[in-house]
Amino acid sequence: MSKRIYIISLFCICFLFPYKAVAQSTVITGIVTDSVTNEPLPYVSVFLKGPQVGVTTDDEGRFSIKTSSAFSKIIFTSLGYRGKEISVKRGGTRTLEVKLVPSTYDVKEVIVRPKRERYKRKGNPAVDFVKNIIERRDQNSPENHDYYNYEQYDKLTLALNDFSEEQKKKWLFKKFQFIFDYVDTSEVSGKPILTVSIKEKIAENHYRKSPTSHKQQVTGIKRAGIDEMFNQESLQQFYDEVFKEVDIFGNDVTMLLTRFVSPLSNIGPAFYRYYLMDTIQIEGEKCVDLAFAPFNSESTGFVGHLYVTLDSTYFVKKAKLTVPKAINLNYVENLVISQDFKRFPDGTRIKTKDDAVVEFRILPGTQGLYARRLSTYTKHNFSSPADMSIFSKEGRVIVDEMAEVKPEAFWIDNRHVAVKSKENAVDKLLVRLREVPVFYWTEKVISILISGYIETSKESKFDFGPMNTTISGNSVEGARFRVGGLTTANLNPHWFGNGYLAYGTRDKKFKYKAELQYSFNKKKYHPGEFPVHSIRLMHSYDINQLGQHYLYTNKDNVFLALKRMEDVRSTYLRNTELGYLREHKFGFSYGLDLRYKTEEATKWVPFKPLAGNEFKRYSEAEAEIKLRYAPNEKFYQTKGQRYPITKDAPVFTLSHVVGLKGVFDSKYNYNRTDFSVRKAFWFSAFGHLNVMLQAGKVWNKVPYPMLIIPNANLSYLIQQGSYSLMNPMEFINDSYASWDLTYFANGILFNRIPLVKYMKLREVISFKGMFGHLSDKNNPALHPDSDFLWAFPSTTRMMDKKTPYMEFGAGLDNIFTILRVEYVWRLTYRNHPGIDRSGVRIAMHFSF
Repeated sequence: MSKRIYIISLFCICFLFPYKAVAQSTVITGIVTDSVTNEPLPYVSVFLKGPQVGVTTDDEGRFSIKTSSAFSKIIFTSLGYRGKEISVKRGGTRTLEVKLVPSTYDVKEVIVRPKRERYKRKGNPAVDFVKNIIERRDQNSPENHDYYNYEQYDKLTLALNDFSEEQKKKWLFKKFQFIFDYVDTSEVSGKPILTVSIKEKIAENHYRKSPTSHKQQVTGIKRAGIDEMFNQESLQQFYDEVFKEVDIFGNDVTMLLTRFVSPLSNIGPAFYRYYLMDTIQIEGEKCVDLAFAPFNSESTGFVGHLYVTLDSTYFVKKAKLTVPKAINLNYVENLVISQDFKRFPDGTRIKTKDDAVVEFRILPGTQGLYARRLSTYTKHNFSSPADMSIFSKEGRVIVDEMAEVKPEAFWIDNRHVAVKSKENAVDKLLVRLREVPVFYWTEKVISILISGYIETSKESKFDFGPMNTTISGNSVEGARFRVGGLTTANLNPHWFGNGYLAYGTRDKKFKYKAELQYSFNKKKYHPGEFPVHSIRLMHSYDINQLGQHYLYTNKDNVFLALKRMEDVRSTYLRNTELGYLREHKFGFSYGLDLRYKTEEATKWVPFKPLAGNEFKRYSEAEAEIKLRYAPNEKFYQTKGQRYPITKDAPVFTLSHVVGLKGVFDSKYNYNRTDFSVRKAFWFSAFGHLNVMLQAGKVWNKVPYPMLIIPNANLSYLIQQGSYSLMNPMEFINDSYASWDLTYFANGILFNRIPLVKYMKLREVISFKGMFGHLSDKNNPALHPDSDFLWAFPSTTRMMDKKTPYMEFGAGLDNIFTILRVEYVWRLTYRNHPGIDRSGVRIAMHFSF
């Protein structure tokens, strides 16, 4: 669900302009071979002179390139071969057979003569050369200084790609002829593009070595574009992660929410082929061209060049990276990263430019998307900041209050790179687009799909939603209909209300929730905006599906309505709650909740002692304190939920609940403690592991509704933190320790299997389980005369203290780029009646 939101946010433009009209195009296909051995050449760069449209040959030396742009020649370049230019007539399909001639290069008395022979690492001067770079990569880092300061300018441009004027004749653009007045030319690819979003940022960066601290103070933000319908702060976090600043001197390069192996990684010599090429002059210094390509073109690595000085420092002056054509990467047609570095007098490495261009396409025939993130860096110095208090401020990024309202004069004086007139005209373009009804309503529909809410006016004071809960169903309520909504900051920036009214056709009962919240922080639109500092009062009456709680969705989400079995283990819960929550920008939050609840028994979940009269309901007053620490957490914020962008940051939670006997007819002393930690661990090109660990304990003697009931997932959708083959209330414990591990192998095996590798499938393995125990004091079977303990439902079983409940799953991810299918086996407690021992589960998500 979360990845779906991210990618839709990035590619919503493709839905507003759903199909690219087909212009007169030229298709060039062929094969490139060695002129001496006649063997096919992989990784040859093939590009058109003029528009600079390019591809690389596959493992068999074949290529295919299609363009509707004008060009003069097609150019072939490869590591260790002489370049070649061929004239090709435009239009139609052309097939070429190209032979490249090997060349000889002299680098510091080492002669490298590329031949079509088996690549060897041992004794290879290129491998020795790169090892020297790796050994010295930290010696000239600016973070060796006590302080490091610089100014950074970022410009992110999103555009419709290859937007030729020949499309004017097509019916799709009949009502949009004016948009061709805004078509520009990419400075990088040379293709015609239509800019639909542009974002600029000016920031001062400050680094302190001891104690280590990185702070960025943003002094200016300017945004314009079609994506303004989304939460801008969350969208900025998303863009910052997708188009993350590249660090080639680390082991991994993080971009497109993916980990690529850096050419200077410690495992680089085992992952890449390296070649010493020609020597060239860069800014007066003689440098060697170090070329590289991964052994396996489907793996997450780069093809590119590093330009390195020939002195003893092995200083990297320039870097240019792209990805192999066959890489197991979704939606990306082309990716080029260029970086420039300069050397300070003391030898410190300073990055001056980081330029990344990505060309996307979701499906063949849909409009392509062009994205360029250009970052430039100036005013470098190694003095302590004039204002040292910057290091005591909350959060990694501090945004000035007036950053978003800077006048145009500020940008004229401070931006590092000029913005072209057609880029600056995005606002005018959007005004004209929204005058066309089909565009206006398409944009509205997309906004509803992303946010989940329907705004009632342009400056909406009340939004209806969430829409995915309008119709759902379960075995107790039958069909469930729900209507609700929330007030916005347009009504009051501090006071917020939200709630819903629901009705079940089977139980014929109304359910409801009403909440009033006061935010100490002034909000821009809704109360959940980070950071939250609020107090709230809530009252609700609804069903309580025991042992069915989900982390990232609503319990009545329509997509969870299809169940693998009847889900009747429910009670009715009336709950009144007063809560306080304070979030800090550095990732720490704490909250206190006071609640009074009354839980009503049902025929499926009775409250009945082994000896004595049955209880119709019970009441409990309790207080809960919650602590949460998630440093550097990144998430996408909607009006009702937060979805993690990455799970790299560890998330620690600790909570303790105290039952207050004697308060408002509460009859139980109650103490429960829970702790959890979540984190993703990346293994470079070998995928990543999502880990979730939990533990908890109930310290007192209490009836079973207050004990620990594991989460059973009755839907066919994979849900983190729940068990796919466990039945509701199958186990009841008063202490537990659980784990949920999912390993995404990133195609580590399938990328190496002929034919299969072209499907871009990825392996996924999951393993989850729980150690649970019920102490004698909470076992009603051992206290048959007690009115205090109630008999467990007939399907509940005891968990052996030494035998955990376990599930194992194995499956395929990235089917059609969006689907994960997994077969799950129940490993223990397989003889319990009415259980599923195995089954297929699915998840739909978008990822690169």
